[in-house]
Amino acid sequence: MREQEQKISLKNTSGKENSKKLFNTALGLAIFTIFYNLVEGFIATYLGLEDESLALFGFGADSFIEVISGIGIVHMIIRIKKYPESNRNKFERTALRITGFAFFLLVIALLVSSIYNIWVDHKPVTTIYGIVISVISIIVMLLLVAWKKQVGAKLDSEPIIADANCTMVCVYMSIILLISSGIYELSGIGYIDSLGTLGLAYFAFKEGRECFEKAASDSYCGCD
Repeated sequence: MREQEQKISLKNTSGKENSKKLFNTALGLAIFTIFYNLVEGFIATYLGLEDESLALFGFGADSFIEVISGIGIVHMIIRIKKYPESNRNKFERTALRITGFAFFLLVIALLVSSIYNIWVDHKPVTTIYGIVISVISIIVMLLLVAWKKQVGAKLDSEPIIADANCTMVCVYMSIILLISSGIYELSGIGYIDSLGTLGLAYFAFKEGRECFEKAASDSYCGCD
């Protein structure tokens, strides 16, 4: 009887240790996402200004907003690691609202700038860097999505799986940047860069709206 109890105790201890490692992995992925977006944001906005590519600049600005979102994700993972059954707290709701406002401001800026660029037939100097950055982003973000989903599934954690789904939005935006940058390099048509910017604005609007929806509830769904 005592031997059986010892086996159960060892099994429970092993399960707790494994769960702790998985939460640490989830936390590490969230922190990496923050630093990656910071680096991507600086590079993309700088090169976007240098090359006069509004799509690349907008992509970089979105990366900075993702940093704010990422801070909320880190806080969320620490919370559910300590209190698995707890709901979204005040810090996370505030981070979501700030992120939502930032996305909506970005949408306005991108819409006005892209319409102006189409009106004056503005052409970027080059969009080569947009192609390079978008390809790197697609690869990195797809790997992050797969890893986050794997960890979330093992922990049976809806919040971590939802974060992985939200990371897919970054993949979609990277694909838009890749397509618009590639078409411009092949065709030289100026408004292609602005059309790509409008595509980014669409996803930024969706992200902003979902941030406010999440801030007002305890649901983790969205970002489809």
